[in-house]
Amino acid sequence: MLSVTTKETIRATLPAVGAAIGDITTLFYRTMFAAHPELERDLFNRGNQQQGDQQKALAGAIAAFAALQLEPDQARVDLILSRIANKHASLGIQPAQYLVVHKYLFAAIAEVLGDAVTAEVAAAWDELYWLMAETLIEMEAGLYRAAGVADGDVWRQVRVRERRQESADAVSFVLTSLDGTPLPPFAPGQYLSVGVHLDDGARQIRQYSLSSAPSSRDWRVTVKRVDAHTLPDGSVTPRGEVSNFLYRNIFEGDVLDVTTPFGDLVLADDDAPLLLISAGIGCTPIMGMLGHLAQTADPRPISVIHADRAPSSHAHRAELAELVDRLPFAVMHRWYEDLGARSPEDRLQQGRIDLGEITVADGTRAYLCGPLPFMLGVREALLDKGIAAENIHYEIFGPDRWAPATP
Repeated sequence: MLSVTTKETIRATLPAVGAAIGDITTLFYRTMFAAHPELERDLFNRGNQQQGDQQKALAGAIAAFAALQLEPDQARVDLILSRIANKHASLGIQPAQYLVVHKYLFAAIAEVLGDAVTAEVAAAWDELYWLMAETLIEMEAGLYRAAGVADGDVWRQVRVRERRQESADAVSFVLTSLDGTPLPPFAPGQYLSVGVHLDDGARQIRQYSLSSAPSSRDWRVTVKRVDAHTLPDGSVTPRGEVSNFLYRNIFEGDVLDVTTPFGDLVLADDDAPLLLISAGIGCTPIMGMLGHLAQTADPRPISVIHADRAPSSHAHRAELAELVDRLPFAVMHRWYEDLGARSPEDRLQQGRIDLGEITVADGTRAYLCGPLPFMLGVREALLDKGIAAENIHYEIFGPDRWAPATP
């Protein structure tokens, strides 16, 4: 908890820091990577850095955490920090790395804000930083303990037992241990990190949801290769470095570097009606959940909703239908932007997702995964249908810009 003096200083300076936080985080990453190029090469996602997504996510998290110390909302604090802690654990982050971040972040604050950073202001923001950092360190230590590993010791090698084409641009890999022993258990909806060594010597890391139900021995992940494309504003999103490497180079018998599974998008331990909503490759954590629900013959009402470009691009399309059929009270709705020669029919529609006709039972829990604009739009529709905000859970690939942006 912050001291009273610090709270007042944060309150007085938050508008100025908030207005400059984008410049601060951009300078922070630039100076830290100049001094520690191995961090950008081997730890951080270079694509997110290039697009500015990581800078925006960090800026949003800092500003939101600061604001929530002034107007406490523990549920939102827990949401923001749980997301970060799980991501950090999946990268093997250790406490000493917070010292590195502190050094370059506060140098950036001082440079951007100049004389406005008095000793009192610096001390207040330092106290805020260490409150956030120490909370994350404690949460990450708990995640490591729960996984049965030493702090940061999350990496292992696995062998690809099977590679399967799931759509024109997506493949799944079934992973098994090198010595034949069972891989550690995971909760449906969690993800693991995959690290690959690229041609330029960089070790880049990405997270992939486990797309099957927990088994006694294996894991499965599904990877969609990402091509560069031009946005409406003329900017170009970069080609996916890791997704393309995996798609083009990894086959049966190959060995991959992966981590213990982490992630907080997991089914709540209750019998609430479920609404599972995905778009594109966001189907992967939903597939893990559905696999688990089918294994346990779950009797509750379950609505499964998926949106995609076309049936041909829908990864796990047939498997999704098979899992829904195995559940006694599950229904599926699908929207495709292009149905090809197919005609719309019951629960198969052309166009973008429309929740207007979807019946939502009281107490429903919703689980979402897909592009951020898609999920924010779905969230608004679900709130309009009476689903409580705390019952809307999500997974996002890449830097998390959801939690700081949602009230």
